[in-house]
Amino acid sequence: MKGGTLQINWHHTKPVLTLDFHPISGTLATGGADFDIKLWLINSADAQNKVPTASYHNSLSYHSSSVNVLRFSPSGEQLASGADGGELIIWKLHPTETGQTWKVLKTLSFHRKDVLDLQWSTDGSFLISGSVDNSCIIWDVKKGSVYQILDDHCHYVQGVTWDPLGKYAASLSSDRSCRIYINKPQTRGKGIEKINYVCQHIITKADHPMADDFKSTKTHLFHDETLPSFFRRLAWSPEGSFLLVPTGSYKISTTHESINTTYVFSRKDLSRPAIQLPSASKPVVAVRFCPLQFSLRGSDPSGFFKLPYRLIFAVATLNSLYIYDTESIPPIAILAGLHYAAITDISWSSDGRYLASSSQDGYCSLIEFDNNELGTPIVLSAQEKVSCRKSLFHSCLAQEKVMGDEMRNSVHMPDDMVIETKANDSNRTTTEAEGDEMKLASPSSPNVPIVNKPAKRRITPMVIDP
Repeated sequence: MKGGTLQINWHHTKPVLTLDFHPISGTLATGGADFDIKLWLINSADAQNKVPTASYHNSLSYHSSSVNVLRFSPSGEQLASGADGGELIIWKLHPTETGQTWKVLKTLSFHRKDVLDLQWSTDGSFLISGSVDNSCIIWDVKKGSVYQILDDHCHYVQGVTWDPLGKYAASLSSDRSCRIYINKPQTRGKGIEKINYVCQHIITKADHPMADDFKSTKTHLFHDETLPSFFRRLAWSPEGSFLLVPTGSYKISTTHESINTTYVFSRKDLSRPAIQLPSASKPVVAVRFCPLQFSLRGSDPSGFFKLPYRLIFAVATLNSLYIYDTESIPPIAILAGLHYAAITDISWSSDGRYLASSSQDGYCSLIEFDNNELGTPIVLSAQEKVSCRKSLFHSCLAQEKVMGDEMRNSVHMPDDMVIETKANDSNRTTTEAEGDEMKLASPSSPNVPIVNKPAKRRITPMVIDP
C-alpha cells in the first residue's frame, strides 16, 4: 500500500467536496467550490513516483454553484451531479472523432435548496437525492421527472443510499435520524407494478438502563446539527448484506462520554444496528465499500461478519481513514494526517486498486494497493451476480421476521442497549428530533483547519444489543 496527498491544483485551491471513479475507465471525477467538475487520469506509482499521480484530463462546466456530490451511473454512460441551490444535472458520454466527451443530457429541477448527496439505482433507471430542503427525491432518469418525494425528515438530508437489490432505500439527516424505506409496489393497469417507497423504520434513540434497573434514559444515536460537516454519506455493501451508517454517537452509559462510531445494520433486521465500529476523536462523515468480493483467508474465525467471502470498506472521519476487512475485528489500516481540513468524500476504483478521498483543504489523497494486497478477488459473471442477488433476496425474505439472525447468534451481546425505532407505512412521519436551526455554514466554506494527529488508540469493533 502506498499513497498520500497529491499536491496539485485540483480546484483552484477551493474545497474539493466530492469525487467518484468511473466504473469502466477508472477516470476520477472531482467536484468543488469552483463550480466545476474535473476529470483526472490516474497513473500508478513507479520507481520515479513513489505515490500514484493524477493528470488533468477535462472539465465539465455548467453548474452555477458549488458541486457537492457526483456519481457515475452503473454502466458508466451517465454522470449525475448535485450542487447548491437545488441544481441536479445528468451528463451523458458521447463518442467523438477524437475520443469521448461529456454533455449535459438533462437538468432535474425540483429541490429548492442545496443537493448534498445522491445515488443511482442498480439498473440506472432511477436516482435518489437528498437536500437541504429536508427531502429525498426519487427521479425517473429517462423521463427526467420526479417519481416520488420522501419528505419525512425535519432537517437537512445529508446522505442517501439505495439497496443494490432495489428493495430498500435509506437516508441520514441532521435531525439525528436514519430512515429506512421499503419498496411496496403499487399495481397499476395491465398488472404493471410501480415502485413505491414507504418509511419502515426510524432509527434515532437508544434506551440505557439505569442503576436501579427500573428506569432508563434515552440517548441519541447520531450527532446533531453542530456536526462540522455537511455530509453524512452512508452506503450499502455491494451485494446488499449490510448497511453502514456514519456520524454515530454512542454512549455506553450515561456516565460515559459519547463515542464516535459507525453503525452496521444487517439486512435481516434493519430496525436496529447489529455492530458498531468505534473511531477516534473525530466524527465519521462517510463510508464506502470496495466494489469487489474477496476469497476468505481464514485468518480470524472470531470475526463478527460471518460471510462466505470477504468485503473491504473504508470509513472516513473528519481527519482519518480506516480500512476494514469483514474477516477481521480491528481495521487493517489507519491513515491519519492526510488533510488539514475535513474530509468530504471517499471512493474506490472498480478494480479495488485505488482509494481516493477529497477534503475541504482543496486537495485529494490517493491510496494504491498492490496486486492481491487486499486478497484474491472473486470474479463473477453478470449471470452469477444476478443469481447471487436473487439468492440473497429470497434468503432474507424468508428470514426477515426472524429476530435471531446469523450475525446475532454468532456472538454474545451485552444487554445494555435498546434501540428506539418507529414503524410507519406512510410517507409522512414526524421524528422526535428537535427542529433547531442549523448552525453550519455553506459546505463550500472552508472549515477551521483540523489538527491531524496519528490515531494511537487501537480501534476494536463493539457489538451492541438492541
